[in-house]
Amino acid sequence: MIIETPSLTLRPWTAADVDALVKNANDRRIWANVRDRFPHPYTRADAEGWVALCASRAQPAEALAIVVDGEAAGAIGLERFDDVHRCTAEIGYWLGAAYWGRGLATEAAIALTRAGFEQLGLERIQAGIFDWNPASARVLEKAGYTFEARMRRHVVKDGRVGDVLLYARVREDARVKQDVERP
Repeated sequence: MIIETPSLTLRPWTAADVDALVKNANDRRIWANVRDRFPHPYTRADAEGWVALCASRAQPAEALAIVVDGEAAGAIGLERFDDVHRCTAEIGYWLGAAYWGRGLATEAAIALTRAGFEQLGLERIQAGIFDWNPASARVLEKAGYTFEARMRRHVVKDGRVGDVLLYARVREDARVKQDVERP
């Protein structure tokens, strides 16, 4: 899956992305706001392993590079649930600090959300944001997601217990707000 927007491209990871991935992912500020499976420090071996893992996966949109001006600036993906939740996915994303404050994470979230509904047949896309990360909550709000719940004391990250803010969009929302999303 390749998605083009005015400012960025969402595409599968390639071996050519390894250096940019190390440069942009090796940042404690990013690590502090993602799951523990995201290593810190982020080494070349981690990047090579990630690219190889992504190449072995068959799911479209599960793990895409956010490419800005030819460089892999971050990542975004949809992790599909299973069983009776098979039409639901969790969206996750991160962006290198050099790219913050330009609306790129929002643009990427909008584009992948649209693809999730239009191309992957999803009915619901959701995200759990650590309560200490208001910037990510703003990304989702700007992308048309609705705050649904505060899951109290739901995560432990770096020895800190915190709440998770649950945001979601459903297919019906996508139809209503489609005009807002078009960049």
